[in-house]
Order: sequence, then C-alpha cells, then structure tokens
Amino acid sequence: MTQIQPVPLAPGLYIVATPLGNARDITLRALDVLASAAVILCEDTRVSAKLTSRYQIATRRIAYHEHNAEAMRPKILARLEKGEALALISDAGTPLISDPGMPLVRAAREAGYNVFTVPGASAPIAALSISGMATDRFTFAGFLSPKQGARRRALADLGNQDGTVALFESAKRVGALIDDIEAELGARDICVARELTKKFEEMIFGTPEEVRAIFAETPPRGELVVLIGAGTKAELGPEDVDAMLEDALASMSRRDAVQSVAEMTGLKRKEIYARALALGAPVSGQANQSEKADKNNNNEPDDEPAA
Repeated sequence: MTQIQPVPLAPGLYIVATPLGNARDITLRALDVLASAAVILCEDTRVSAKLTSRYQIATRRIAYHEHNAEAMRPKILARLEKGEALALISDAGTPLISDPGMPLVRAAREAGYNVFTVPGASAPIAALSISGMATDRFTFAGFLSPKQGARRRALADLGNQDGTVALFESAKRVGALIDDIEAELGARDICVARELTKKFEEMIFGTPEEVRAIFAETPPRGELVVLIGAGTKAELGPEDVDAMLEDALASMSRRDAVQSVAEMTGLKRKEIYARALALGAPVSGQANQSEKADKNNNNEPDDEPAA
C-alpha cells in the first residue's frame, strides 16, 4: 500500500485508538496522526511495530507504560513544552480504558497543553454492541481485584446498579470471576467475549453454570470482556412500601422519607406520598417553604390547614 504521508498537526497530546485485533479497524485520521507525530508513545513498542510496519509508518516509537510512567512523564511534558505533537497508543483499543495514561493526560491539561482524542475501537463498547444486553445504561469497571474478597465486594456493589456491567478479565482468572458472580449475584445472564474482531471471534452466553460447562470443554484464552446482565428487581407490594416508609419515617421528615423510598423502589414520588398520608405520617403545624414548594412541583395535595 502507499505510505501514509505526514500532515501538519497542532501541538499537543493525541490519544489514538488502535485496532483490537483486525488491523483494518483503524481510522484514516489515526493513521494521519501516527505518521505525523514527533513520536508515538507505546505500551509495548514491539506490539506497536506490527501496526506501524503494516501501514509503513516510520515515526519513532517510545515505550510509555505503568513501569516507567513516573520517569517518562516529565520528559513527555518537556516535549510538549517545545510545541511537539505526540501520539499515545495502547497495545489495542482505546488508551486509558483500563490502561495507564490518566496521570499524563491530567498533567498535560493542568500545564495548559492541548489534549486531542482520535477515537476508534474499544473492547467493552464492541462487546456491548453485539451482545443483545442493555446498552442504554451500563457500568464499566475494568479489571476487578485478583483477590477473592475484594472482588466479591466489588461485584456486590456493581450488582446493585441498573443496566449491564462490563468487566475485563484474563483467561486464567475468568473461572474464579464466574464463580464469584454466581455467589454474589445469582444466576444472572452473562456474556464472555473473546478474540473480538479476529478470525475466531466468539460470544459465549448463559448463566454462570452454563458458561462454566462451555469452558470445561473449550478453555478460554487471552483477555476477555465479561458482560453481566442487569438483575430483576423483586415486585414490591403495598405492604412492602409501607414497611420501608415506616422505617424511613422513624428517622426522617415525611418529605425526606418519601424521597428516599422513591429512590430505593423506583416508584413515582406521588405514589409514595399517598402511601405516607395513608400511614398518617406526622405533619407539623407549619410546613416549611421547601416542602410546600416540593409538593406544588409534584402536584401533591397540601394537607396543611389553611392559615
């Protein structure tokens, strides 16, 4: 192919997404930036060489990773001070998504240098887009702790959030992660994505038990994206809502108790307010202005006696 020709670049730090696996999944703008930057800051220069060689990009590559970041950061800032354009890439996907680099971006911004995004491939977004799981709301948590106790605490916290949870995990630890998902979150639907954009791309779906059975036949390899489906909230009856309200009213004003229960249950505030009135929630002789305004804004009846 024709060698990519350098183009003028504004000075600053360019955060450049590179392919996950298929080398053709790179944008034309990314190629322009990589060919035109003063240097390319790489997670691993040997891995990056495969990409730059394919597109005949001759830009010098310099290692920048978690082990040398502290020593390299002042040198990079000094180059930005000279007005250079620098490109930062990871081994695959979008830099800073569970990759080192945040302190560098923060330092560059605080020093007043330009920081540009050159977007492209991102493993969690790629997996979500073909999973069939909820994408209107999701939480990305990167790699969880390799220690079981910390990992389970993190899963318990993540399980309380709405939407899909996206994680990274290595093949050697994914079995333990699946066991912990089941222990903390039950038989949730999960999806394990492997080899995204490559020849043997695969999406494995099922409950933890079903996915374990698949892995027993075909052990996973490489780094994986694990998606955890949202839990199903139990249906709450009027008696459940009343019990929650009574607990809340024991330590809160009626207004705060209604707000708290509405947030916990996802029910409309007016419905919770009506339940509070039915319970005979105490009303002060003179409602404060914020509570009156709140009731008016929510079309709630003002049960205070007229002055």
